[in-house]
Amino acid sequence: MKKILIIGAGVIGCSVARELSRYDAEITVLERENDVACGTSKANSGVVHGGFDAKPGTKKAHYNVRGNAMFDKLSKELDFPFRRNGAYVLCFDDDRWDGLKKLYDQGLENGVKDVKVVTGDEVRKREPYVSPEVKGALWCPSSGIVSPYEMTIAYAENAAKNGVKFVFEKKVSKLEKDGAKIKVVCEDGEEYAADVVVNAAGLYSDELNNTVNDKKYKIVPRKGEYMLLDKTAGYLTSTTLFQLPTAMGKGILVVPSVHGNILLGPTAVDIDDKDCKDTTYDGLSEAFDKARVTVPSLTKKQVITQFTGLRAHADAGDFVIGFAGELPLYNLVGIESPGLTAAPAIAVDASEEIADYLGLTFNHGFDPIRKGIPCFAKMTEKERAEIAKKNPLYGRIVCRCEVVTEGEIVDSINRPVGAKDLDGVKRRTRAGMGRCQSGFCSERVMEIIARERGIDMTEVTKSGKGSEIVIGRVE
Repeated sequence: MKKILIIGAGVIGCSVARELSRYDAEITVLERENDVACGTSKANSGVVHGGFDAKPGTKKAHYNVRGNAMFDKLSKELDFPFRRNGAYVLCFDDDRWDGLKKLYDQGLENGVKDVKVVTGDEVRKREPYVSPEVKGALWCPSSGIVSPYEMTIAYAENAAKNGVKFVFEKKVSKLEKDGAKIKVVCEDGEEYAADVVVNAAGLYSDELNNTVNDKKYKIVPRKGEYMLLDKTAGYLTSTTLFQLPTAMGKGILVVPSVHGNILLGPTAVDIDDKDCKDTTYDGLSEAFDKARVTVPSLTKKQVITQFTGLRAHADAGDFVIGFAGELPLYNLVGIESPGLTAAPAIAVDASEEIADYLGLTFNHGFDPIRKGIPCFAKMTEKERAEIAKKNPLYGRIVCRCEVVTEGEIVDSINRPVGAKDLDGVKRRTRAGMGRCQSGFCSERVMEIIARERGIDMTEVTKSGKGSEIVIGRVE
């Protein structure tokens, strides 16, 4: 059986893994962290872009529009939260109407048929908290919002269900040509040989490519800082609010989350350190101040947390997708925004191309359906009573802010590709994502993790090795 190694368990790596599991092959995903969605896939805007912003003729434009159209079916198959809430690109100056017209024309050229230019009054009729200074906007109803980490987890779970193996805490140091194969050398000295290696290593995809491929790439980490507002701010907008973009990106957004929060950001600063996820006073201030240009009534009293995400900006200026010359290396390099939107379509094309290259046959046992963890918070009283009767753990509330039960937390740990730490549980259940930011529930979640994993409390981490929360027991 042909062997395929995928490096990286972000949304790109996991979506490719799931699509490749439609074929008969031995597929393994190697991930440097201890869980899926630990990089860019957990820290981004969660926007499913309409496709009007990408330059016509680019891979970004092509895969953005194709990927957008796949979300309705995909979210039902894989049971992750997604909503088409629409998006406005706001114009604040009469002399920048040409910018809206350019986006409108690009949208039509890219195949986005539902875009139109509207007046500021039309925007405020739908979104009354938008600034009175807005003169007009581009309206795109096909834009949407998704939970990026839940989408990635859903892809990973379905891939695992269909036979894909995930190996965590396995950092790849280099690739080597090995006859007709590629050898993957890990930092711990372990080596793997594969008929095809899929390079979905995000910020590090250039470094892996450059160890074996004559054609070199350079990834520049583009740092974006965000503020997350409490659900009490959810009334401020139901649609995604962009400002007219600049050369550095789409600017500061005010965007609702699928769970009812409001997200402000991101900033866009190119840095050198691919591991720098610090938030800064200046960055957060910029995000908030620019967001207030869009929605003047924003207040910092509603901010419950801040975070930083890094985007893999490639010097190539576009997605790099495909085999690296004659090498059995399939590159997915520089998949920055709109990479989340493009992921489903990229995964289909990549898997088909790799299957054709290897002469793979279809896996007739492939099951495209994945069912998520039952969400107690969204159930009716009758449904809550029924599930608690079947499993009493669903009758025990652990996270009060998000109404998450012990049953959900246990399920999140014991599922395929299950949670191993506090952040893993948080991404799968929302325990700790509410207003108190786990101030109330963290100790209880730790106890459940320790019990279910058969480890001591001192071994429970926030987000992998080096983030242990307690150091010992008081005798």
